Amino acid sequence: MNQLMDNPGGPSRIVIVGAGYAGYHCARHLERRLPREAAEIVIVSPADYMPYTSLLPEVSAGTVDPRHIAVSLSATLRRTRHVPGHAIGVDFPNRSITVAGPDGQRRELSWHRLVLMPGSVSRTLPVPGILEHAKGFNNMAEALYLRDHMLGQLELADASDDPAQRRARCTFVVVGAGTTGTEVAAQGQLFTRAALRRHPGIRPDELRWLLVDHAPAILPELGPRLGDPALRILRRRGVDVRLNTSIEEATDSQVRLSDGTAVPTRTLVWCVGVTPGRLTQALGLDTVKGRIVVDEYLAVPGHPDVFAAGDAAAAPDLTRPGQLTAMTAQHAQRQGKAAARNVAATLGHGTRKPYKHRDLGAVVDLGGWQAVANPLHIPVSGPLASVITRGYHLYALPANRLRVATDWLNDVIEHRQFVQLGLIPSEYSGLAVAEHTDIYYQTDGQPLDRQRQASST
Repeated sequence: MNQLMDNPGGPSRIVIVGAGYAGYHCARHLERRLPREAAEIVIVSPADYMPYTSLLPEVSAGTVDPRHIAVSLSATLRRTRHVPGHAIGVDFPNRSITVAGPDGQRRELSWHRLVLMPGSVSRTLPVPGILEHAKGFNNMAEALYLRDHMLGQLELADASDDPAQRRARCTFVVVGAGTTGTEVAAQGQLFTRAALRRHPGIRPDELRWLLVDHAPAILPELGPRLGDPALRILRRRGVDVRLNTSIEEATDSQVRLSDGTAVPTRTLVWCVGVTPGRLTQALGLDTVKGRIVVDEYLAVPGHPDVFAAGDAAAAPDLTRPGQLTAMTAQHAQRQGKAAARNVAATLGHGTRKPYKHRDLGAVVDLGGWQAVANPLHIPVSGPLASVITRGYHLYALPANRLRVATDWLNDVIEHRQFVQLGLIPSEYSGLAVAEHTDIYYQTDGQPLDRQRQASST
């Protein structure tokens, strides 16, 4: 096992685990706050980019090139050293973490300040067949696989003379009508409908999209002022939205719903929310619903040199006493900045401040020129909301703005390409494999059982 130790007498080393919204913005703001000689900044991540996951539905729909939502770490974090791999354990007394690298080697990395921001994975439920047959939608690989899979199902349907098989392959089921599930269903339905131009043998009425949720409304986290217009838009397009309905079983050929319906399908997309990444369960720290307990400064109690933020942290919401901040990209990005400020303060640069953020609104892209948004809590829908939504994403995207804007322009003036790239084999598309939840162990050395963990959250 290799060991990466600090140079004697060298600067303090700040190790950030994770390069998602929280980790990336933490590193970025540490670079701005700390003089070069004050600290060495290291980020541990399996990928050499920050995925701007808010645009993943547009990647799966072929609207945005996947490279354009990948924010390069080396190009935008000039002083941060990237260590490729997954952090799989932390030795707090000896101030080191274990990193499983892509080459199969494990390395020990020492630290003076540790910032835990490993993000989240898809939340599963103890429903028969989910782990085997559902496809997640939480990272780039899953979005790219879904795009290929949708095109593949249309090609197989077009080549089949069996009406039952054609119907099943042209039926797409999305479970979870939160922001992600709603956008996946909305973008996916437009994408497959446009792809029918290449498959004249498939009638438009054979294409079917279902959006299923046990809640009484879609976008329940955003309220009826956004949920109601979004529901009208989807149903006007022909999306079959099943509310107060849950999935009871999934097989390789159908899903069975709680309303008694058996839906023949070869596509089940799982978008029921996220849960903290498995690293949080392997550290032995106090957790709340799998999230690491932190104080209002995002510091871990009992470990003054350890911080946590983003989806992995149970950060108190100071605007709603007694509650935790939601697991959203907005909070993750802003907590990354707050953690950077407070870590820098422990090194004598600046003063620490509690994390407090008021929600300024939300945006939901429904594809085409349709969206719903509530900037400053003023609800709007339709083309105006679409302009606001895209403007927000261009503002929030740390890099590649011109490339993304050009992708949107190209989608208007020319047809999308409908080709399968074949980058993600089907055996690597399952939830556990695609989201790397099968590499973590409990503090007693026993493997973390994904299904048992999921059913207890």
